[in-house]
Amino acid sequence: MDLKALYSISYGLYLITSKDGDQINGQIANTVFQISSDPPTIAVSINKQNLTNDFIKKSGLFAVSVLREETPISLIGQFGFKSGRDMNKFADVNYRTTPRGLPYLVDDALAAIEAKLIQDVDAGTHTIFIGEITAAEVLKQGNPMTYAYYHQVKKGSTPPSAPTYIKKNERRNGMDIYECTVCGYEYDPDKGDPENDIEPGTPFEKLPDDWVCPVCGAGKDAFEKID
Repeated sequence: MDLKALYSISYGLYLITSKDGDQINGQIANTVFQISSDPPTIAVSINKQNLTNDFIKKSGLFAVSVLREETPISLIGQFGFKSGRDMNKFADVNYRTTPRGLPYLVDDALAAIEAKLIQDVDAGTHTIFIGEITAAEVLKQGNPMTYAYYHQVKKGSTPPSAPTYIKKNERRNGMDIYECTVCGYEYDPDKGDPENDIEPGTPFEKLPDDWVCPVCGAGKDAFEKID
């Protein structure tokens, strides 16, 4: 069985939020889909180990922020690679709340959807939550971020099928690519890290000592050279 067949399935990138009393939390997810139109229902798939899973089960509510392509990877890292058990992920984030008090992004979301849980399905490592939509709002126009865009553009990798693809061991400028062992982010010297003022053409060895992974915040010592 070739599980690479699953790579051809398209996904988006979303912020899923919920609450437990006055405490709010959210996480990044790539599996959100509409189930029906009458009544309007939506489903999300959330790992059972995540705090957001607990919150949805307790509150019976969840909200979806549809991320735009321009969403900074630092924000994706904050909600995707850090735990709400250790920090308030919304501490420095511009957000509003839905009619039932669930947070959604203001600056980087194209749309926000609120849903009331009507069913949950045990799916092994994940729970599929199905909710009836109780509120929805279009926030701005733009292109929604796909999972492919996140990997190929935001993380700087290029698929082998692309005409611009260069094998990692055949870099034209001789500079090595380094990979974060925590989240898998690849630092490509050809692209640098413009969001953190690292210009294209900056080798990994020349990065400031206080530079951190723009996705998960890990230090330089968490990176390994890709052979």
